[in-house]
Amino acid sequence: MVFHNCSCKVGPSLLACDMSDMANEAKRVVDAGADYLHLDVMDGHFVPNITFGAPVIKCLRRHTKAFFDCHMMVSKPEQWVQDIADAGGDQFTFHFESTENPEALIQQIKDAGMKVGVAVKPNTDIKLIDNIVDKCDTVLIMTVEPGFGGQSFMPDMMDKVEYLRSSKPEMDIGLDGGLGPKTIDVAAKAGANMIVAGSAVFNSDPREVIQIIRDSVEKYGNGKGQTSA
Repeated sequence: MVFHNCSCKVGPSLLACDMSDMANEAKRVVDAGADYLHLDVMDGHFVPNITFGAPVIKCLRRHTKAFFDCHMMVSKPEQWVQDIADAGGDQFTFHFESTENPEALIQQIKDAGMKVGVAVKPNTDIKLIDNIVDKCDTVLIMTVEPGFGGQSFMPDMMDKVEYLRSSKPEMDIGLDGGLGPKTIDVAAKAGANMIVAGSAVFNSDPREVIQIIRDSVEKYGNGKGQTSA
């Protein structure tokens, strides 16, 4: 078990909401205690599916002041930075695998006034981001293959969380994919504190599920849940 000093942050993924009523769905989970909203932007190239882009984010921004973490599952993310910033994105989370020059992209995101997240696919060696992690605000570890919702959680990704957390006790380390009441304890014990949850939140009682996630992260993250060395 790896402890940390970070607060729990729960971000419902709007990929799992009723997209015909996205503004009210966002309000529903924010009112239920969500710390931020996770917006999955897919271009049909980096991943097979297409979701939404800057125009939808801009419309949604008019209905909520919630923090928008824009998870950019796109090729050539450099071409998206300014549009996402102009639409109201607060954090631009790019995939390490999507760019040839992550350092330049990180600076571009910061220059646009957004926070920086870096996401890594399941098959990506976490050590490959060692030289850029200190330039980022968040690391997002995928616990499913990106591009589709409703997949099963991959517990073997917890080695990546533990590797990062052992040297980054103050950093927001996120997980995305298959997170909910049945899997959160494994994630929390590994040291994750920023939890993306989609179907588990929207297909149940959002307030109850968000509280279960929060309780687990706070229990294990500060050591209260440790029963043995």
